[in-house]
Amino acid sequence: MSGDKQANLSELMPDLLALGFSEYEARAYLALYELSQATAYEVAKLAGLPKANAYSVLESLAKKEAAQPISETPLRYVAVAPQVLFERIATATSKRCAKLIRTIPAVSQSNDGGYVWTINGEDAIAAKMEAMIDGAKSHIWVKTEEKILLPHRDALRRAADRGVAILIILFGTQVEKFQFGAKSRTYLHEGNGIPVGIAPHLVTLTVDFEEALVAEIRAQGGSYTRNKPIVNLADSLLRHEIYFAEIFEMFGQPIQKTFGPAIIELRRKYLPAPQVAALESLLGLTASRVEKKSKLKEEKI
Repeated sequence: MSGDKQANLSELMPDLLALGFSEYEARAYLALYELSQATAYEVAKLAGLPKANAYSVLESLAKKEAAQPISETPLRYVAVAPQVLFERIATATSKRCAKLIRTIPAVSQSNDGGYVWTINGEDAIAAKMEAMIDGAKSHIWVKTEEKILLPHRDALRRAADRGVAILIILFGTQVEKFQFGAKSRTYLHEGNGIPVGIAPHLVTLTVDFEEALVAEIRAQGGSYTRNKPIVNLADSLLRHEIYFAEIFEMFGQPIQKTFGPAIIELRRKYLPAPQVAALESLLGLTASRVEKKSKLKEEKI
């Protein structure tokens, strides 16, 4: 086997092992697929297996429906196509997991509703978001940046098709990409979608007044819970964002006239100084503010 093929084999091994293949089974399956059809001897030679183990390994693959015999003399096997094999495994695994999700709470006295679960890694956060959206029954509220939400548009559309009401507070500009029908509303944050502080890296998602997820994508960490007081807190924060969005929709001009663009005068009071400086720079206000201070000093002199 060439060096490149050995490298590819080593890359695939962890995935095959995670799906329940032994190391010998994984190596034999890949070798058999490459050979198209082969005897145990040929598979052992290509896969680097002990010849004494080759027959039992191929029999094991046959029981897993990953390979099947096609002739008796000599006994030859063919690998089941990856699309067929792994789609079958995916479907079976999904059904088993769904059954366990339904059954374990029904037969157990344990209640995990009070816990806050840590979620590590961007992929895990995205998977949790997708699962929450797919499981929503009545409503979805979410506040996040458009790049974080774009991969979940299909899931949001499926939810809308089920009759789920969707409210989105969006940092960004692409409101048109997040319209999902009559029960869907998307607001630009504070009427302009300007990212404030660490907002481009955050997601707050609540579903059905029962679940909440708060995560920082940049830090690749987040928390998920069904704890009622914490879910209520997250819902309350999003609810006030929605109130604010509707108020801005009606009275945006007077508000910005009073408090400045992106209500900068309020944020100068309450945001950490580095975040204020970053927002001022984004709004192009830093230089003008310095000039204003300079003029005030000159007037005093």
